[in-house]
Amino acid sequence: MKSRTSLRIHRLLGLVLALVAWTPVHAVESASIEADAGADAWRFRVYLDDREIGYHNFYLQQSGDTRVLRSEANFEYRLMFVKLFHYEHENRETWNGDCLRSIESRTDSNGEPYRVDGQLQTGRFRVDSSAGEADLPECVMSFAYWNPAFLDQGRLLNTQNGEFLDVEISPPVAEQLLVRGEQQSSFRYRLEAGELRLDLWYSANNEWLALESEVRGGRKLRYELL
Repeated sequence: MKSRTSLRIHRLLGLVLALVAWTPVHAVESASIEADAGADAWRFRVYLDDREIGYHNFYLQQSGDTRVLRSEANFEYRLMFVKLFHYEHENRETWNGDCLRSIESRTDSNGEPYRVDGQLQTGRFRVDSSAGEADLPECVMSFAYWNPAFLDQGRLLNTQNGEFLDVEISPPVAEQLLVRGEQQSSFRYRLEAGELRLDLWYSANNEWLALESEVRGGRKLRYELL
């Protein structure tokens, strides 16, 4: 039987990786996806409170109006020598401007598999996922944290399970944020979608800097930019 801690982390990861949605030290160096030449990259260490539990990396290649986003996450949570939770996620998205053209994701959440396949068709975005099939609007965005245009959306596609979620995003609040060991001016947004509550930080140039969410019990899950 899964522990309550394992189940809580499981549920939260499924939401935060709504993409989108967490092997500890040295995991970043062992990532299987590598950046293409000229690609933009966001590499994050992921922490649960003060414990490093894994990584989540994003690589974006752009050619004209076409953008290809690849991401990979790998998390492992242990209590003493007992592994309570393991999570692996790979995702590939093709974009035309700010609209998804296709998506393919595969996830292993503590032994439970998920998949999402989506394709732009005439007048609709067709999604086939572990949860079933659905026809979405022609222009759909995922939880594309790397693209600040997603902050203007009212509904977003969860790239782990294919759900199309209503979201609310608060106006930005100016804050100082520690990034790579230095204080930096930033803007914080609060995103809410169902049970999900998370904070996102962006630079004055709209560069994604950090993510933080509260796990049940008051624990903090956070992404720190490398």
